[in-house]
Amino acid sequence: MLTYMRNIGIMAHIDAGKTTTTERILYYTGKSHRIGEVDDGESIMDWMEQEQERGITIQSAATTTYWKRTTRGPQYQINIIDTPGHVDFTAEVERSLRVLDGAVAIFDAVRGVEPQTETVWHQAERYRVPCIGYVNKMDRVGADYFQVLEDVTAKLNVRIAAIQIPIGRENGFEGVIDLIDMREIRWASAEGEMLLYSPVAAERKALAAEWREKLIDALSQVSDAVTERYLSGEDPEPDLVRGELRTAVLKRDLLPVLAGASRRNIGVQPLIGAVVDYLPAPDEAEPALGHHLKKEEDIQVPCAPKGVPLGLVFKIQNDREAGGLCYIRMYSGSIKPGAVLYNIGKKKRERANRILRMHSNKSEPLDELCAGDIGVVIGMKFAQTGDTIGSEGWPVILEKMQFPEPVISISIEPKTLSEQEKLKEILTLLAREDPTFTTKENEETGQLIISGMGELHLDVLVTRILKEYKVGAKVGNPQVTYRESVSKTVEKAASFSRIIAGKENAAALTLRVEPLNRGSGNRYTCAVKNRDIPESVYGAIERGVRGAFASGIILGYPCIDVGVTVTGIRYAELTGSEFAFEACASMGVDDACREASPILLEPVMAVDLICPKESVGDVIGLVTQRGGQVASIESKNQLDEVKASAPMAKMFGFMTSLRSASQGRASFTMEFSHFEKKSEKNY
Repeated sequence: MLTYMRNIGIMAHIDAGKTTTTERILYYTGKSHRIGEVDDGESIMDWMEQEQERGITIQSAATTTYWKRTTRGPQYQINIIDTPGHVDFTAEVERSLRVLDGAVAIFDAVRGVEPQTETVWHQAERYRVPCIGYVNKMDRVGADYFQVLEDVTAKLNVRIAAIQIPIGRENGFEGVIDLIDMREIRWASAEGEMLLYSPVAAERKALAAEWREKLIDALSQVSDAVTERYLSGEDPEPDLVRGELRTAVLKRDLLPVLAGASRRNIGVQPLIGAVVDYLPAPDEAEPALGHHLKKEEDIQVPCAPKGVPLGLVFKIQNDREAGGLCYIRMYSGSIKPGAVLYNIGKKKRERANRILRMHSNKSEPLDELCAGDIGVVIGMKFAQTGDTIGSEGWPVILEKMQFPEPVISISIEPKTLSEQEKLKEILTLLAREDPTFTTKENEETGQLIISGMGELHLDVLVTRILKEYKVGAKVGNPQVTYRESVSKTVEKAASFSRIIAGKENAAALTLRVEPLNRGSGNRYTCAVKNRDIPESVYGAIERGVRGAFASGIILGYPCIDVGVTVTGIRYAELTGSEFAFEACASMGVDDACREASPILLEPVMAVDLICPKESVGDVIGLVTQRGGQVASIESKNQLDEVKASAPMAKMFGFMTSLRSASQGRASFTMEFSHFEKKSEKNY
């Protein structure tokens, strides 16, 4: 039953404890019989060799577990996706949140809201994913639960509803006070399996009453039922509080927050209970948005197990034995092994040879994948991330995911000619798996150029090529991926004429090229409306223009923020071919852009640094030496957070300098912010 199903993601900044918490959830729900530790390289969810060596999550891993709160209560199916925290793998978070109904946001009790926490929070907001919060690492030196709550309120602009407060902190952290049932919870055994409940101690009653009052106050602002009880002087009973809190979470009006220390096995069982209590079942989440191709209108897709099959491919993973694993979230209907599916966007028929339920890198066969569930289909040849799978009779395309463009490139070439084709095949496989990884061949040098989101992203991919696929390859130094644009408006007439196979192919156009606001993307407009000109010609002109955008102006980097308007078309029925108009449009845009004062744009990165207070001066000096600008400095306990922006070309090797300046105590994250004009003249 959908009522007893939850699709959740675990999201946070790197090293906040996502995988550690997930490992405990699997242990306490009986899915695993030992607790896998990230630090020992024995985590179940971090199954890739690279993840175990580096101690970080690289690929989002899916698993399914079952939870019974009481022996006589219902059994809940919880589909969990553990997402990466590093900014270079933000696409993994993006595609996971796109298909999840709820999420657990984990905050570090010492560092509070970190840079990547904000990024994933905004991703969750974009897909309107209801969340609950969990303040982890309460046992660490400098842990401050109440400071984290203030940080979350200020930075994420969300209304907090603390449903627990900690008993003690740092080494003295021993449990939590449940503000709904007003009782203390402690964990008796070393592995945290036994929970001990007791009344709130006298010395903590005042603090518990204060935070209980804050919880009821926050709830009364969004619940009439709680407000009535509050005004009448009655204390709302626990079931009413839970019910109204659930309603508020589903509407994204409140963020319930819990506390714990997952590494010490404290706080995880109440978190599992909160997932069941407050996060939505698939049929309670907002209906998916789709576009009906025949009716040309947007529609809502209700979660109906008996409806027409419709699902979204949100991840592709290559398996050496099984081939492509297509992770699918079903939104309507169901599919069975052997069924013929229809790739609606590509208009191709596919076959679901097998359907699997994944548990990290292990699997078990499924007889049916129903609406609301997540599974893996084996046998689809054409599917890519973002494709909609359904039936020909109901051509609805689900809302696609948007991924950032790669901003860093390196060259890679095989050590021997015999490995060249194998390397190209592997790069194609990796590009199919990862939508933020691209590969192309430089026509002039013949080099293979691969591009990604950052140095770590490309390092992981190259290591996989060398170790996992065992291909000998030489790798070049990282290079920044620049962009080209124009700085003034130019109107130009273009013509094309060629005799091919004895037939004249001719075309003539007038077009205007203009600069657009930075970040608005390229825009193509055709201002000519003439019924005597075939639709195929209009399509050929658009292909020519968009092809010119991709091929660049002078240095061959892709164009951005350029507007092209076709203002005139001279068409002759005897000589006007599609080929001629496509070539004419491409050459016309190229010539016009060269006259429109072309400029070179470089990627500027948003840099977030966390460093000890005594090192902040040296760290700021490092940033400014590399052409960076400091935007803000914020104090957090013993640490300072510095937000800055810097050109990517000057940030290579920054980690080595940062460690040297801070005795290895500082860390930073960097993500693409925007493109801006390169200061020195390169044309």
